[in-house]
Amino acid sequence: MSAGREPEAPRSLRAPEAREARRMLLAEPHVRPLTAYVDQLRAGSPDEFPDFDPLDGGVEARMLFLLEKPGPMTSASRTGRAGSGFISRDNDDPTAEAIFNFMRDAGIPRQETVLWNLIAGWNETRKVTAREVSEGALETLRLVRLMPRLKAVVLVGKRAERARPLLAAEAFSLSGSLHPSPIVRASRREEWEQIPEAWRAAYKAMASL
Repeated sequence: MSAGREPEAPRSLRAPEAREARRMLLAEPHVRPLTAYVDQLRAGSPDEFPDFDPLDGGVEARMLFLLEKPGPMTSASRTGRAGSGFISRDNDDPTAEAIFNFMRDAGIPRQETVLWNLIAGWNETRKVTAREVSEGALETLRLVRLMPRLKAVVLVGKRAERARPLLAAEAFSLSGSLHPSPIVRASRREEWEQIPEAWRAAYKAMASL
């Protein structure tokens, strides 16, 4: 099970003490295999790989929400406003805030979930190459095999959808949703507001398996 107390409001990782407290949980049993997985990704790569959030379900989670690519507020080494070093709904940015609120709206328990990205590393640009997408899809296969209780993957955003063909043969349900970013909100507001319903449906379908 997840260690630590769940924050009551979004953007809690803006506080340095909150980030340090979260780092102290990275060796907890439920997240330790995922921490080791990130360490392997970091070896020999110039990209910055944020950690999984230990307040989520870790390897005990039954749902993986696969987004597209980390943003600058996942980066603990960025200049200016410090990022968290985690892929987390508690990050200090509008996409994370939307995820925090949408998960609550959808009624999905935090310990049932893990958040990750198809392209796992941050390289100081939001641009994505076709090679990154292809390599990320293959890497996602390695990740899901670390999660023995996994029952459902939600592909969040059109780039994450590129992993569907590779994941379709695995023993879990696949569904998709729009990305909860401000860009999508600005261009497709009504559909953006339906994201919690899509996530709720995925959770209900998973719970019935």
